[in-house]
Amino acid sequence: MNKVLENSLLKEKIFWQRIEPGLEVFVLPKRGYNKKYATYATRFGSIDSHFVVGGEGEELVVPDGVAHFLEHKLFEEEDGNVFDRFAKLGASSNAFTNFTNTAYLFSTTANFYECLEILLDFVQQPYFTEESVEKEKGIIEQEIRMYEDNPQWRIFFNLLTALYNEHPVRKDIAGSVDSIRLIDKEILYKCYRTFYHPSNMAIFVVGDVEPDRVIEQVAKNISLRNYDQLGEIKRIYPQEPKTLAKDYVSMELVVSQPVLNIGYKDSETGYDGERLLRRELVTEVVLDAVLGSSSRLYNELYEKGLIDDEFDAGVVSEKEYGHTIIGGETEDPELLYQRLQEGIGRAQKEGISAETFEHHRRKMMGGFLKSFNSLEFIANNFLAYHFRNINFFTYLDVLADLTLEEANHRLSDHFSADNQARSLILPKKAQ
Repeated sequence: MNKVLENSLLKEKIFWQRIEPGLEVFVLPKRGYNKKYATYATRFGSIDSHFVVGGEGEELVVPDGVAHFLEHKLFEEEDGNVFDRFAKLGASSNAFTNFTNTAYLFSTTANFYECLEILLDFVQQPYFTEESVEKEKGIIEQEIRMYEDNPQWRIFFNLLTALYNEHPVRKDIAGSVDSIRLIDKEILYKCYRTFYHPSNMAIFVVGDVEPDRVIEQVAKNISLRNYDQLGEIKRIYPQEPKTLAKDYVSMELVVSQPVLNIGYKDSETGYDGERLLRRELVTEVVLDAVLGSSSRLYNELYEKGLIDDEFDAGVVSEKEYGHTIIGGETEDPELLYQRLQEGIGRAQKEGISAETFEHHRRKMMGGFLKSFNSLEFIANNFLAYHFRNINFFTYLDVLADLTLEEANHRLSDHFSADNQARSLILPKKAQ
């Protein structure tokens, strides 16, 4: 029997079922919506290159970039391309790999159940040959080299190499040209059999669909594949020091003006669930209060021409790592850095007021409720939180439970000089 997750404020119900040997299926019916959206995701990202499969005991270390490589290869079939099959049914398909997850998805206004069957089939039917793997290396190598000259990509990963000494989050999601050359068919199949087991995956469907029909279709498809039990996957990560690898890194690229990013490393990690969600949300409240578009500091910087509308701030909270990044393009990165330090220091000294805290908390609540009109937002975020042992429906409850004391403690503790590193992209000098 299907279980139901409910949220009275959202006025939404998610139907949930665990299908042997462990696949979790979530369906959120949205009556009256023309579009339907489905995503099939695995908890396998770029940081998962060192692991032990339960029951086997063999410790494996694979080259960087395997998760991203697998994402590319699964769309290829012996007799064609999966994208074409979706397109013939009027659907749009895609996939993405990040540090912790890989997801395959489609959206459509027609032929939903046929498209769902394609999604289930191609994700569970890998087809790799030595020839196709070698060909893919060239494609991914071009992709890697293209991003080497992308200022937003480079400033981000340069900053991660400053924040982290050992953790693989400091490495490019696609790997390196050298690492992908080490990938072969056997490595791909080994990682596929480990991380693409149903017990390590989940499906989310949202739109005007029938929950029972979706769950029955998924269950039937899974039952035909005779999966064995996998056992727990033990992911092995290096011990990450609390200290920074470095506090400053710079690079010259072809840009019209400098780009500055400042990162703050979380020193306390190792937990997931509601505690992790709480850390993420209180940081977001602090960022909006201190650096949001209505804040005193933001407007001072904007009026002086030190930032533009693209200036941004965001937080990443994972079990094994976490950081906050702020920044954007600027004509004077040194002056911007100085003014940011002064403004954040002033906010730490004065503290966030109760009125400001409540205003920004309510603003976040309103933004979350508004986002539930986006099927993509719901599906992708629900599974991202699910893989961190967080029920996405508790978002508003946890946000409502945050205190002003928590916010001011986070402001003074997290945004300290000891946790801070800078990444700078400068215009390349003429030869």
